[in-house]
Amino acid sequence: MAESRVMISAVAASWRDYYELCKPRVVAVMLLTAVVGMFLAVPGLPPLDAVLLGTLGIAMASGSAAAVNQVLDRHIDARMARTHRRPLPQGRVAPAQALVFAAVLGGAGIALLVVWVNPLTGWLTLASLIGYALIYTVFLKRSTPQNIVIGGIAGAAPPMLGWVAVTGSLEPNALLLVLIIFAWTPPHFWSLCIHKKAEYAEAGVPMLPVTHGEPYTRLQILLYTLLMVVTTLFPFMTGMSGWTYLVGVSLLNLRFMQWAWRVYRGVDRSAPLSMFLHSINYIMALFVVLLIDHYMPLLVVKLF
Repeated sequence: MAESRVMISAVAASWRDYYELCKPRVVAVMLLTAVVGMFLAVPGLPPLDAVLLGTLGIAMASGSAAAVNQVLDRHIDARMARTHRRPLPQGRVAPAQALVFAAVLGGAGIALLVVWVNPLTGWLTLASLIGYALIYTVFLKRSTPQNIVIGGIAGAAPPMLGWVAVTGSLEPNALLLVLIIFAWTPPHFWSLCIHKKAEYAEAGVPMLPVTHGEPYTRLQILLYTLLMVVTTLFPFMTGMSGWTYLVGVSLLNLRFMQWAWRVYRGVDRSAPLSMFLHSINYIMALFVVLLIDHYMPLLVVKLF
């Protein structure tokens, strides 16, 4: 049944189907971190053209990577309740159509970045696209339970891309933002994997709960949460951010650790999904706090 759904001839696709291929909710979170990276890169306000064109180019490339991911994962998606209603498993878009769409969208996005933003942003974005759409999806996801850890670099790139879009250079603070998302990704995604363990096992995807069991995964979530907490302190420790950020991120980390502990205990069966949903709000709130802290001195000067 699952296999047959993938083979259905695609009917006339609507713009919503192509929009869904881009995983808009995932891309929206990535774009928030990219835009914050743009504003953190300069003391004042970044150039408007760099913000608008950089955001557009990164969004197009991210949507392209998501579309390629769905083409390559269409057989897996058809066997999972969470993803079987996507355009490709339902036959609303044919794989060839999706690949053409991804190629045009991604090519246009990279070209826009190289020509109208700066070449470094374009090439780094292309490397991120290849890392997620091909290296992670084709090799890592299907071969190792550490796929999320190793492939997390590609998903952690947006704030760095935003930073480079404004400055034209790769700087340590930009890599620090990448490190935060890199450490956040395993507890974020492994909590979902626990909730969807049976589906991943049915689809033959070697996610950590499938290969090593839930207790081991719960421990890893707790340990990576502690690692994430440490990395989120680096902006304050290096002088990139101030006390406003430290207070804000400490409160956010306290709540995140509470969820990680609930998942680790394994008593509440709803905790993994709740933690997954909370982790999305967490990373968005963290970058908003970074932004508020960045402009707090300017606000104080204007007020007093």
